[in-house]
Amino acid sequence: MVHRSRGDVVRGGQVTLLAHRDEPTSLSEKLLATLRTEFSGDVIVFDPRDPVFGGPACAVSGCIRVAHGQGLCSGHHLRWRNEGRPALGAFVATTDPRCFGGRAVGDAVPVFERQVTLTALPPGLRLEVQYLLQCRRDDRLARCSVPTATRMVRVLAGIPVTSLLDWDESRWRRSFGRPAPKDAGARALIIYGLGKLDELAFGPGWESEYPRDVWRLHHLGYPTGDGSPARLHFDRIAQPWLRELAKRWLRWRLSTGLGATAAARCVGALTRFARFLERAPLRLQRLADVDRSVLEQYLADLAAELAGRPAHRSHIGLLSQFFQAVRHHGWDLSLPGTATFYPEDYPKGTEQLPRALPEHVIAQVERPSNLERFNNPSYELTTRILIRCGLRVSDALKLAFDCIIEDGDGAPYLRYENHKMRREALVPIDEELRGLIGDQQRRVLARFPDGAPVLFPRPLTNPDGRKPIGSSVYRGALDRWLRKCDVRDERGQPVHLTPHQWRHSLGTTLINLDVPQEVVRKLLDHDSHQMVAHYARLSDKTIRRHWERARKVNVSGEVVTLDPAGPLAEASWAKQRLARATQALPNGYCGLPLVKTCPHANACLSCPMFITTAEFLPLHRQHHEQVVEIITAAEAKGQTRMVEMNRQVAENLEKIITALAEDEESSGGSADAS
Repeated sequence: MVHRSRGDVVRGGQVTLLAHRDEPTSLSEKLLATLRTEFSGDVIVFDPRDPVFGGPACAVSGCIRVAHGQGLCSGHHLRWRNEGRPALGAFVATTDPRCFGGRAVGDAVPVFERQVTLTALPPGLRLEVQYLLQCRRDDRLARCSVPTATRMVRVLAGIPVTSLLDWDESRWRRSFGRPAPKDAGARALIIYGLGKLDELAFGPGWESEYPRDVWRLHHLGYPTGDGSPARLHFDRIAQPWLRELAKRWLRWRLSTGLGATAAARCVGALTRFARFLERAPLRLQRLADVDRSVLEQYLADLAAELAGRPAHRSHIGLLSQFFQAVRHHGWDLSLPGTATFYPEDYPKGTEQLPRALPEHVIAQVERPSNLERFNNPSYELTTRILIRCGLRVSDALKLAFDCIIEDGDGAPYLRYENHKMRREALVPIDEELRGLIGDQQRRVLARFPDGAPVLFPRPLTNPDGRKPIGSSVYRGALDRWLRKCDVRDERGQPVHLTPHQWRHSLGTTLINLDVPQEVVRKLLDHDSHQMVAHYARLSDKTIRRHWERARKVNVSGEVVTLDPAGPLAEASWAKQRLARATQALPNGYCGLPLVKTCPHANACLSCPMFITTAEFLPLHRQHHEQVVEIITAAEAKGQTRMVEMNRQVAENLEKIITALAEDEESSGGSADAS
């Protein structure tokens, strides 16, 4: 086998080769030791029913060729298309089982569908391709047709390389085929093999990945796919001194438990800062030039682009953490002490708007007739779990096949992995949901008789049932389902919702039902009370509803009214809510804003800002009796000033009691402001 020695680091590609290590001379020995007999020949023959390189037979009775699109072999699929795509069931029942070319029923599967010939490749490259095909078979991640493998061999035979490692990933992507973000066919298979060979040669882990300018996270043990980044791109940071510090920071952050998505945000923040430093007139060449004046210019640049967006605060915070880590660990002592962000540099945080679904929408979504309109029972059950249990969508889709446990009394619980908190969690479920999960388990076993590790296996490119349905796939199905059910909001507009809104809706509903916040925190498996407090803030609508219904009376017995739909409704409610929390009185509420000083010295019954409701009527009657007794005693003692002061209080109490009593009689005693 011929190998090239590695020279300088290749920049700008998807994968940057190691700069300081020679190719191990034992790679060919490793390949020979790893390769199994069935993959070591010049001609590799696959079973047509192989779960990776083959597949089930064509749906047309009597045809034994491998099925592809629509469950048909390539020949019958072409015939189906040429006939105008008729109803599939009728086509399968009536078409000739012989494919194009008049091949007779019972003939063997064509050679091009079951064998790959490698004789056109040089010996070293041939050995690598044999290893590639073996790895693809063992990984069983997705089907790979034999014709695709044959096209790959044909491409490699026409390229002047003796090893896949002769080129980096970037060059392989540019050298042939259609450039696209997602490769398919021969090129994707070559890039897959490139990664497998590199892993065999140098092994996974930090020793192999750290010198690269693009880290492949699956080599570091991080799961990829379903929205998680597969790579961290340091190659987009042009300054070598900043790139090396960035890699050092991210290695440390990942070793402390930082997730892949958060790590990608860190790299993104440093990449943007690097682009800023490249602009004229800055063009900084060293860390020692990054002082406070540079940061002030960067703050202005961030504000111009990101003002009012959450990313604005995030970019400042991440860059500040980076500088702190450089100082704390002593990675570069040239960093100026003035390169610091201050609290006032951060934009003011904005309060998130409520994300709970309106009751009008929830009623349509949870309607059984609508839920049954999902075209896949897995999507329907996922939706029911999200609604009733409040799981994050990624956690729900990754539920294990055996996800139900029981307590000592036989009550069922759903066991799931909280991937955000990296821990296992439990949530109680009812018997109906347990039965629906049991039905799903039976469907999975019917498809995978040997069992599958997940409750919701992906329907395609999933030979062993190991891969769960992706969140993007479910979101697409959800959008189509919402359109099919014609779910609309109060204004008659089509509804677009995210799966996470069901989590917010459940939390808000529980709070509105007076479930203690600690219980809500446990049910939703939050780490702190901060998010639960957000649900509690949303529950103000419950209190507001009672407050708007209640009859409010001031010290003169006059009704205080407020139009709930008026422009001051929200502002007035916010003031009343704050007053209840900080200025609650034993017999009512103070309507005076906190920023003002009270001139009435606790004599609230003579204060025009005092507001009360019928719930305090017994206290007012008791208070009136006490005031009358005080007035009688004061008159007997000749205390004129005491009589005058309390007589005003008594008169106000009489007006309040009369007004509230009339309201209580008219409403049947149901006035309630709590």
